[in-house]
Amino acid sequence: MQDSAILLKAVPVNDIEKVADLAKIIWVKHYPSIIGQEQVDYMLKNMYNTESLLNQVKEKKQLFYFITTTNENIGFLSVTLEGEDHWMLNKFYVLEEKAGKGIGTLILEELKKLIQPKKISLTVNRKNYKSINFYFKNGFKIESNAVFDIGNGFVMDDFIMVWNVS
Repeated sequence: MQDSAILLKAVPVNDIEKVADLAKIIWVKHYPSIIGQEQVDYMLKNMYNTESLLNQVKEKKQLFYFITTTNENIGFLSVTLEGEDHWMLNKFYVLEEKAGKGIGTLILEELKKLIQPKKISLTVNRKNYKSINFYFKNGFKIESNAVFDIGNGFVMDDFIMVWNVS
């Protein structure tokens, strides 16, 4: 796939519902085997609904981008500025049928051009081996692990991974 075929496009606030729709498609396919269907349903209902995503934009200052190819949204990501040249990659999701073709690496490179980071941090489920390996391949290292209580008896058991400019 050529660089010109992959774009990051800022999500207008009035299109945030499309992010929620993409999240539902992606999460239902990818995450039940990792965290179980109950937790997937809980997270979609409470963290990936339109109202919650709007709150993440307004209150948490997350910047959302569609990942697009030829006028088709195939995923999304969001980032937050944590400090000078330090960004948090809050979300990075690509439709399963589009993944594994080098798109993720191209998108990370586009993101780096866009935000000019010296450091990028992220959290990833410790059992999400495919994503962990992807981040390793792209220069991220495990910094620590953390367990986040997200309510209703559910936790996110994650690695905190970091990429630093070389």
